[in-house]
Amino acid sequence: MLLLLPLVTLIAVIAAVGLCGYGSRTLADHGIRRASAPVVLRGLAALAGAGACALYAWGLLAVCGAVLAAEDGGTDSAPTPSCRTPGWSERHLQGVDIVDYTVTYVPLGFVCETSDGGRYDNGAVPGYVNPAVTGLALTAAGCAIGAGYSAELRARAEWREGEARRGSS
Repeated sequence: MLLLLPLVTLIAVIAAVGLCGYGSRTLADHGIRRASAPVVLRGLAALAGAGACALYAWGLLAVCGAVLAAEDGGTDSAPTPSCRTPGWSERHLQGVDIVDYTVTYVPLGFVCETSDGGRYDNGAVPGYVNPAVTGLALTAAGCAIGAGYSAELRARAEWREGEARRGSS
């Protein structure tokens, strides 16, 4: 898992840069005021997707830090330092120990598991990351669907005009 996190982070960064370049280029080539609705929506979808990928990569970096702290062996490594949230020593005195951790990718988080079967998120990922990623991803999907729908409507209108011209001549 330790090697998977940097790889996914790198992929998210590359996707963010690529989408940002595509969205910016699309809007710059056509001009926002002169471009048709599908072009503007495609550019906005790419920029929103770039924002979602960049924020996801930011959250993955926080998870990477928590995993590195958890995997660091040696003195004082049990329970994992990443799971030592306020109140963990009181739970330990009551017989509830931290036994393991998992990484969740959707929603992004570092989850600590306890001996009584409980789980809790340690708060490694900033609280704004998951809602912002969700909002930007939904915005990107909505703009992309809107661009396709708008292009389809435009194509059908042009086809009807062509049929009308052929029928009248």
